[in-house]
Amino acid sequence: MTVEFERRTTLPTTPERAFDVSLDVDLHLESFKDSEESIVGGVTSGEMALGDTVTWRARHFGIWWTMTSTITEYERPHRFVDEQKKGPFKSFRHVHVFESLDDGSTLMIDSVEFAAPLGVLGRIAEKVALERYLPRLIELRNAELTRFFASPGGAA
Repeated sequence: MTVEFERRTTLPTTPERAFDVSLDVDLHLESFKDSEESIVGGVTSGEMALGDTVTWRARHFGIWWTMTSTITEYERPHRFVDEQKKGPFKSFRHVHVFESLDDGSTLMIDSVEFAAPLGVLGRIAEKVALERYLPRLIELRNAELTRFFASPGGAA
């Protein structure tokens, strides 16, 4: 069984810029500083590309987790996909889509599909915590992207 959710965010920038910045591991770290996230392997700074891997370490629910993700699809500036290759989930797939809007901004669509391990216990964790927690993490990340693009340095 998998859980799916989608989040839509309007960013005040072009799809090209939104795409590129969304692949920047430095900005990712900034948006998750409250979970003490760090990079412990793979791409350690800058922008990721097709086939790149990064291993993240972060504290969630008071527990340290490590997750290795790979960029498995890359269609600049329209879409990319990152998938867990090793980590706490049975499966985790995040599709990022960027659509140009008439006013020059970008609609960013995050579609996430995941499954917890451990059979029945994992399904309970999905229902009790993960179905609410993971969408909030995406919203936090998207709020950081919105702030970045609204700042003088992000508008470039």
